[in-house]
Amino acid sequence: MKKWVYILLALFISSCEDVIEVDVPQEPPRLVVEALFRVDSNEPFVPVVVKLTTTNSFFDEITATSADDNITILIDQYENREGIDVIISSGSSSLSETEPGSGIYVPDPTFDNDQRIPSVGLNEDMQFTMIIPYQGRRYAAQTRYVPSTPIDNLAQGTETLFDEDETEVVITYTDDPNRSNFYVFDFGFGEYFGSEDTFYQGQPFSFSYFYDEKFDPGTELEISILGADQEFFNYMNLLVEQSDDDFNIFDTPVATVRGNVFDITDLDNIEVLDNVDQPNSFALGYFAIVEEYKATLIIQ
Repeated sequence: MKKWVYILLALFISSCEDVIEVDVPQEPPRLVVEALFRVDSNEPFVPVVVKLTTTNSFFDEITATSADDNITILIDQYENREGIDVIISSGSSSLSETEPGSGIYVPDPTFDNDQRIPSVGLNEDMQFTMIIPYQGRRYAAQTRYVPSTPIDNLAQGTETLFDEDETEVVITYTDDPNRSNFYVFDFGFGEYFGSEDTFYQGQPFSFSYFYDEKFDPGTELEISILGADQEFFNYMNLLVEQSDDDFNIFDTPVATVRGNVFDITDLDNIEVLDNVDQPNSFALGYFAIVEEYKATLIIQ
């Protein structure tokens, strides 16, 4: 008798189902550029990797895409002379696709001279301009190298924020007193946090970060501190706000936050990359070259 009750109930529920059509946002595919170069000053070269993808419909994943030709990074060294920034040296790096259709670009190994960018000598007076030829148009992004500061101490805490299934880590670092700093912390698992030194400039600073899970003893957590300018700091904060717990912030949210990559096809001045006259012509993603320090914590 119970079996027949369950079958009749299932038939009743299924007969009440309606098909609901949902209107989802529709717009032409956009180029997405992922170009965050994390610099380890102990390594001889900057780890240059550029990833190109395109957005699709609301429910589809992003897909790899290829540029029309090599990607070029222009490197200008500036010097301040009587209040004016003057270019004192210039260079470039050409990036080629690792495999056709992969959308992954690295320094071209077929060039006669080395196209890798040395880590030695990087400083805040170096400006990098990345130019991407794509589907008959030219996209560009500019950034300057941003230093960071080492992590002084990384410790496991005992407190919780909302429930017992959490893990607290306590991070301590010392801010550089010679400038106003912004930092982006990478806690792994697609989890990021931004901080600025408004209230602790030039001083040691500690804060707690809570993972929403309990880790098994012996688990290794690698945490990074990245240097950031204010624009990159704001961009990462927007990504964190729009990201869902189930997604890496560089996956779906990147399609909703505008970065620093612009369409310069119709611009007559490469120094002006704000698209004032063509506000709807831009790519998504971000280009940044930042110093990174790492520390590892073993869960007890």
